[in-house]
Amino acid sequence: MQKEINTKDITFYSHKAIGIATFIGGPIAAGYLIRENYKALDETQKGNNALIISIVATIALFALIFSIPEHIIEKVPKMIIPTIYTGFTVFWVERNFGDIFKQHEEHKYNFFSRWRAAGIGILSLIVLGIGLFGAIYLSTDFEAENLYDTKIEQFVKNEEESLVFYDHIETGNRFSLIAELNEKVIPKWEENIEIIKQTDTIKNLPREFIEQNKKLMRYCELRLEVFELFKKTINEDTDKYTAQISFLHAQIDEQLKLLN
Repeated sequence: MQKEINTKDITFYSHKAIGIATFIGGPIAAGYLIRENYKALDETQKGNNALIISIVATIALFALIFSIPEHIIEKVPKMIIPTIYTGFTVFWVERNFGDIFKQHEEHKYNFFSRWRAAGIGILSLIVLGIGLFGAIYLSTDFEAENLYDTKIEQFVKNEEESLVFYDHIETGNRFSLIAELNEKVIPKWEENIEIIKQTDTIKNLPREFIEQNKKLMRYCELRLEVFELFKKTINEDTDKYTAQISFLHAQIDEQLKLLN
């Protein structure tokens, strides 16, 4: 139990007000309001420490979020993370200021309105948004992205030209189909595999492109395998590969869903 302190001329941010601001504006909003409470008690150093901790916590929070794979973070309910750090903040404030707030309230002394705290939370959110946008912009290597886009344009061109083969299956003869597979279709997918390998060597390539490359590589391998089987089917004049081709087409469809 903390000793009684004269807080008649002090206006505090309550734990509920701090909770609202934290939920809206993140740990930095909490740090700022806790600092204001400590300053009102002439404990400026504790307030500064609280603000520094809140800044470090914010950086750590974003680092954690950006380190989680996109397909996992998308499955996490949007309210979970704010609820967790807000709950922790309210618990900490209640533990450290609970007795003072109780005494303050019993004497019917003033607290800042929750609307004021919410406004600070919104301001914190805006500042965080600007800072995050700036950090992303400054950390983006546009040269790497442009190089990647150029190579992917060639990838797409190869893909489109090779898939015309499907239009020729019913109309082309054995020799023209084999020639198309050997001289155009298969080489283009072999080239696409090389394109993906080349893009993997681009320095400072964003993480999402690296993840996309893994899916594109699998897609290329499936396409190449299908066309190799078409070549065998035509060469051997057989339908024994039909089931295998159908299975590979199903896998290709699944891979396209992942890419889209």
